[in-house]
Amino acid sequence: METEYPFINSLQNPKIKLVVKLRDRRDRDSLGLFPIEGYRELLRACDGMREMETLFICPELFLGSNEPALIQRIAEKGVPVLRCSEPVFRKMSYRDRPDGLIAIAPHYSSSLQDLEKILAEKPIPFLVVAEAIEKPGNLGTILRSSDAVALDALIVCDRCTDIHNPNVVRASVGTLFTVPVIEAESKETIAFLKKKGIKILAATPHAEAEYTDIDMTLPLAIAVGTEQLGLSRLWMDEADICVRIPMCGTADSLNVAMATTLLMYEALRQRGKKR
Repeated sequence: METEYPFINSLQNPKIKLVVKLRDRRDRDSLGLFPIEGYRELLRACDGMREMETLFICPELFLGSNEPALIQRIAEKGVPVLRCSEPVFRKMSYRDRPDGLIAIAPHYSSSLQDLEKILAEKPIPFLVVAEAIEKPGNLGTILRSSDAVALDALIVCDRCTDIHNPNVVRASVGTLFTVPVIEAESKETIAFLKKKGIKILAATPHAEAEYTDIDMTLPLAIAVGTEQLGLSRLWMDEADICVRIPMCGTADSLNVAMATTLLMYEALRQRGKKR
C-alpha cells in the first residue's frame, strides 16, 4: 500500500483489546460501540454515511484490489487507520476467513419520531415489524431482504437480538446501514401504525386467506414474530389482515426470515414496480 499507517504488532495493545471486548453485548452496550468487519459491510456503512471511530487493516488478508480505495475514502473522513500484523488482526476478527478490514463505530438508534419524518415522503408506506426476533442471522437476513425490496423501514419491537451484534451485520451483508431501522416497544408501535392508517398484516397458519390473495398495495406493515412462537397475542389481536403461507409438507411453518421475504416480495410484486 502506498500510504504508511501506524503499525500494531502486539496482542496486548489497548485498541486491540477494545475490539475483542466488543464481541460481548454487555461491553457493546456499555461502551456504545460495535465492530463492522468486512469489505462489503464497510462499503455499505460508508454509503449509509455511518460514523466510524477507528479502522484496522491487514493488507496480507485482503481478498481483492478494491480495499485501498475504500480505506482512503474512510481515512478522508478523518477516521484513524491502523495497520495490524496478521496474528493481531486474526485476534480481533470473528470470522474464519477474515478479509483484513474491521472498524469500530458508535451505536446508532432511530425512533418512531424518525419514522414519522421518513413517512412524510412516502404516500403508501411499506414497512416490516419484527417482534422479539431472537437469532442474529434471521434479523440480518430480514434486513438483507428489506434492502432488496427497498422497504421504507424495519421496525424492531421488544428486541431480543442486539441490532449491533456482529452476526447481524454479517448476515445483513451491511444492509443494516442502508435500511432505516427503528427500535420501539410493541404497544407504541401499534398505536403509531393505527394513527397513520397503516394496515397490520400478520401471517398465521390458521388464516383462511393465502398471502397471494389479499391486497398489499395499501399502506402496509408486515408483522412477524419469534422463531418458536410467532407473533404475540397482542399483535395478532391488533392485526387488520391475517394470511397464511401454504405448507404442503409435514412442517407447519417456514423460518421467520424466509416467510418475511416471501411476504415482502409478494407486496413488491403487487405494487408493480421497482421501488
